[in-house]
Amino acid sequence: MFSPVESRRLYRQVADQIRSMIAGGELVVGQKLPAERELAEQLSVSRPTVREALIVLEVEGLVNIRMGSGIYVVRRQGISMATSESEPVEGPFELLQARAIIECAIAEEAATRAGPEDIAVLDEALRRMSGGLDDAATVLAADRAFHTGIAAIIGNATLIRVTGEMFDMRMTPYFAKLASHFEGPPTWRSAVDEHRAIRDAIAAGDTAGAKAAMRAHLTLSQKRFSESFGEEFSGEEERGRDKAAAKGATKT
Repeated sequence: MFSPVESRRLYRQVADQIRSMIAGGELVVGQKLPAERELAEQLSVSRPTVREALIVLEVEGLVNIRMGSGIYVVRRQGISMATSESEPVEGPFELLQARAIIECAIAEEAATRAGPEDIAVLDEALRRMSGGLDDAATVLAADRAFHTGIAAIIGNATLIRVTGEMFDMRMTPYFAKLASHFEGPPTWRSAVDEHRAIRDAIAAGDTAGAKAAMRAHLTLSQKRFSESFGEEFSGEEERGRDKAAAKGATKT
């Protein structure tokens, strides 16, 4: 049976437990795992945490996530119990939270400094992004240029580097696999519209508007990645579950 997990990186512990069950034969090739919601309840964690763990296992080739059908065990022999080298230190939801804190402040400050040449850089990134919605590489390169372009308005090399490094953390097999389930031309089109709102606020010198538009964009980005594998997502409920799990682990 599944058992509640303690806090370390919760999604790593969930992945470890499922990996161990596959290695031990409790979960066999071809077997369908319980629904995401049920797994979250049995493990006493949030569904985003379960989702992150399942993506780790899919990258390792242990499970296959079939959208609209379920999650199936696909391999059992020769399983290493070590954490996958492709697994990032931070999960995507931690990364998006960090980006929201840092990039909202950057957008707010950029709105006090932007000149016509700065807005032209953002416009070029938007042009490339909106013109390449059928090509992931083009969209991601333009997306990165837009966010680092905002940081460049401030003229602080550290902020430019940090913004670029946070964006580049998504360029891993793990994050790419997660994105493959939830990203595509419709979500990229939405991101372009959200970027335009950020650009317009910065161009207008609207500091509060720029901060709010950046927060809205990154919140919606997190919501897109929070779409469960065929189930409705309730963000507040899920965050509360992880906080409770983390508190319980701190006491042990």
